[in-house]
Amino acid sequence: MASLFRTSSLFLRTSRAALRAPTNPRVAVYNQMRCLSTEVKRTIEAVLSTAPVVLFMKGTPDMPQCGFSKATIQILGLQGVDPEKFTAFNILEDEEVRQGIKEFSNWPTIPQLYINKEFIGGCDILVNMHSSGELAELLEKEGVLVPAVPEAEEQK
Repeated sequence: MASLFRTSSLFLRTSRAALRAPTNPRVAVYNQMRCLSTEVKRTIEAVLSTAPVVLFMKGTPDMPQCGFSKATIQILGLQGVDPEKFTAFNILEDEEVRQGIKEFSNWPTIPQLYINKEFIGGCDILVNMHSSGELAELLEKEGVLVPAVPEAEEQK
């Protein structure tokens, strides 16, 4: 399983590098024109400090506003992420954060999942990690799953 994690991490680093060094001149100009403001960066960092698992999404967990956000919430639920260790930020309520989070992570799409302030990926990455079992391994390693109920308590 560890090799699977390294493979996805390598893919993620490769993808990020590809986004940082665009071959399309229009993208290069766009990246040079946009600059993440200090205020937006502080806001994002403050959100990331609120819980070990943070999802920047369209809508809320109870009412996702796009299919990708809904799928991501479903995956996190299937994995057993502890609700007390999870928070979601509705990027539709703040246009500056909506654009800023893309620059902050250097990832062009929403939703975006962070675990312990580390960017994990978007919906496509999470679907692949979920399918391979890598996401379950990561969530367990980071200690963000609902605690298991001891067998003695289950029998009561």
